[in-house]
Amino acid sequence: MMEYHVYKDNAGEWRWRLLASNKKIVADSGEGYTAKADCLAGIKSVKGSSGADVVED
Repeated sequence: MMEYHVYKDNAGEWRWRLLASNKKIVADSGEGYTAKADCLAGIKSVKGSSGADVVED
């Protein structure tokens, strides 16, 4: 089962990472958030993007 992990980085900012069932990181926030609520909103945004198109370049 995949899991989102929310944590504070060394700079004191909130970040998330998505772990696969084998505990390997498959995605991360890519940026730090000053507020935990903003970090959680980022997770919600990713969860809601399942209908996004896949575009090849």
